[in-house]
Amino acid sequence: MALAARLERFFNKQGIAYQELPIDRAANLDEAVSALGQSRQDVIKATLLIDIGGIVMVVHRVDSALDTEALWQMTGRHLQPLTEQQAFRLFSDCDRGFTPPIGNAYDLPVLVDEGITRSERVLFSSGTDHSLVELDGRSLRLAMVGSREGHLAIRGPDSDDAREALTLAEVAIKLKKLYRLPPMPALALRILRLTSNTEATARELAELIEFDPSLTAQVMRYARSALFNYPGQITSVQEAVTRVLGFDRVAHIAMGIASVRAFDVPRAGILGMDNFWRHSLYCAFLCQWLAPRCGADKGLAYLCGLLHNFGLLLVGHLFPAEFKELNRLREANLETSMQSLEQQVFGQGSEQEIIAVGHGAIGGILHRLWELPDPVVKAAGVHQQLGYQGEHENYVMMVQLANALLKERNIGDEFNADDIPALLHGLQLEPAIANEMIDEIDKVAPELDVLASSLIT
Repeated sequence: MALAARLERFFNKQGIAYQELPIDRAANLDEAVSALGQSRQDVIKATLLIDIGGIVMVVHRVDSALDTEALWQMTGRHLQPLTEQQAFRLFSDCDRGFTPPIGNAYDLPVLVDEGITRSERVLFSSGTDHSLVELDGRSLRLAMVGSREGHLAIRGPDSDDAREALTLAEVAIKLKKLYRLPPMPALALRILRLTSNTEATARELAELIEFDPSLTAQVMRYARSALFNYPGQITSVQEAVTRVLGFDRVAHIAMGIASVRAFDVPRAGILGMDNFWRHSLYCAFLCQWLAPRCGADKGLAYLCGLLHNFGLLLVGHLFPAEFKELNRLREANLETSMQSLEQQVFGQGSEQEIIAVGHGAIGGILHRLWELPDPVVKAAGVHQQLGYQGEHENYVMMVQLANALLKERNIGDEFNADDIPALLHGLQLEPAIANEMIDEIDKVAPELDVLASSLIT
């Protein structure tokens, strides 16, 4: 049985004709649609929301995001997304992340974005990770009987637009031409140059950091954290370097702290600075833990994890109004890929369409302009591209694997499922490593949370 059991029973009971379209197993709906080679304009999806009054299914196109203000105006309800676990319990006959947008099959009230029921054909998840369903317009309207229709979503750019995609080189040129990109802060640049000197000493690094009292306090808090459990007293940055953290770790965390000062981004929200630091520290910790198991440099791996999301800060710095909207959409559309949301916010006309390549690519461009190490540039630039193969792919996959596991702790800016077995295979790691990483996260979570808070204040 390729369709979810309740969906198939509903179609058969109502006499609704459908066509099943088999595909290879996919990690998420976006991947399933890509595998089928169909236009995204014809694909619809379900977003599940809840409040004290119960659960509501909203059906909209896959290349759109919910407009929470419009939902409130239509329903008068402050609806919030269901967690993945809540959705899985409700759709227990479905694979995770593959909810069919047919609420009637699951006795759910349905809201439909305007225009969908007038479609000549639609495609959507069958409830499984290895097929999609196609309905013609008449069958769709039968399946949606009793639903309410209204303007509920913000449309993305036309996927069949004839515009040619910009290369990253062209994006870099346009970015530098159109916008004033922040230079690497002077202190961060001096730390970077010091790390490239193989004869640099802990004393030189400490003296450089101690020029900045705020940075000194943050590095000292880092060294004294329970994460490292150092039994003695730490009274200077040099002691932090030599006794606790080591040269590379101090240099990298100090450079990260100093670099963040280039950006003016709000603290609040799922994409704000508070969550940015939390995500970055967790990812850096896991990448450093993975490095020796993947034949990678621990210092570089830490830096890749720490700096991979800087493109998000650049987007927030350059476009504060759009960033606020992106933040709102992210909170309301947890199952939608971050890149899809970015395309919807930034891909609709004007020069800003160059940002629609995604914050990962933008971050890679910034890191290249800042002359950061090549693995750091690549990890930032392509961490949104699942299945990447190429230069420095082990660093890219370490970041992707760390992010995939952090999603299970609701950490990060992406929440749709990844193919963790494929990432483990690509890194030549045994499946048990994933459980070890989760155990490591649990051990250090309290200390990392405290540390993240201390780096913001």
